Amino acid sequence: MSTGNQAPSFAQSTWLVAEREIGSKLRSKAFLISSVILFLGSLALVIWGGFQAQSNEGIPVAVTSDAAHYVAEIPGIDVTDASDRADAEALVESGEVDAAIVGDSSSPLGFVVIAESSAPTQLMLSLAQLPPVEILNPDPTDEALRYLVAIGFGIVFLLAASLFGGTIAQSVVEEKQTRVVELLISAIPTRALLAGKVIGNTVLAMAQILVLAAISIVGLTVTGQTEILQGLGGPIVWFAIFFFFGFILLASLFAAAAAMVSRQEDIGSTTTPLTMLIMAPYFLVIFFNDNPVVLGIMSYVPFSAPVGMPMRLFLGEAQWWEPLLSLAILIATCAAAIYLGARIYENSILRMGARVKLSEALRS
Repeated sequence: MSTGNQAPSFAQSTWLVAEREIGSKLRSKAFLISSVILFLGSLALVIWGGFQAQSNEGIPVAVTSDAAHYVAEIPGIDVTDASDRADAEALVESGEVDAAIVGDSSSPLGFVVIAESSAPTQLMLSLAQLPPVEILNPDPTDEALRYLVAIGFGIVFLLAASLFGGTIAQSVVEEKQTRVVELLISAIPTRALLAGKVIGNTVLAMAQILVLAAISIVGLTVTGQTEILQGLGGPIVWFAIFFFFGFILLASLFAAAAAMVSRQEDIGSTTTPLTMLIMAPYFLVIFFNDNPVVLGIMSYVPFSAPVGMPMRLFLGEAQWWEPLLSLAILIATCAAAIYLGARIYENSILRMGARVKLSEALRS
């Protein structure tokens, strides 16, 4: 005869904990508000960048008829006709134009530039006589776009990993402080508790990544940036894949690190190294987005691969097999981190008082 009180299986226990983690986040007003702000801010940034890129307005310049032929073939300026020098000066003083170009027989160039306080640098560069330049190996991407993409990948990884990693750590310590963990472990396996926390937060983090990807696609489509969208499509997919495994790696380590302490005030002592590992890819990809050597190294280091490899794919610097090799390295590291994290978590979660040393947490 069955007892009717059969203990849940490992998979059931894991899913129960994951549902609990997801539900607690979705009921948190702070989490929902911060997510909405993040999504709206991302949409506004994408649309603003698109409209800025589409803007064809040049530098407003007043030009007299005797100087019109000097600027006839210069791009990037918005010409306003001026009847004479006095009219051009009046337009500059009123702020309607940034500068004026008027004919002047005493000038060796045949014209002079009139400005209120200083002449626009871009205008002066456009008027300068520069030799023609031939580029043997042209850069396939615009520098500004390269920088924006680097910031985009870096900041999404930084915010999502640090936000959910910190949340996992706080949840683990809170359960230790309130002794709730003792009740949970009496009903479900310790590793199921850890797995549920990791899975629940991974689901939420991936949901945010997918929403951000959708926002980027919508924003670029609305602003007509189909070329950029085509170039970013593949890297965004790879970023989501790498982020998935990279987040599981970090989430396991955050939970294990938090299990080694018993007070909220002590969380930083064990999670600071992990926080540094999250921040490093963000700063490296921004400062070295044009350095193929640094990006190449980043694309194979597990903690920075979710940022480094998609960036290299966007720049067209990675061979077809490189993301596959990098992903294999990341998955292997993820498996090792889960094993070590589970061992530390099991050996530390019920220990109260002083911080548990890493050597003791790893000991059977």
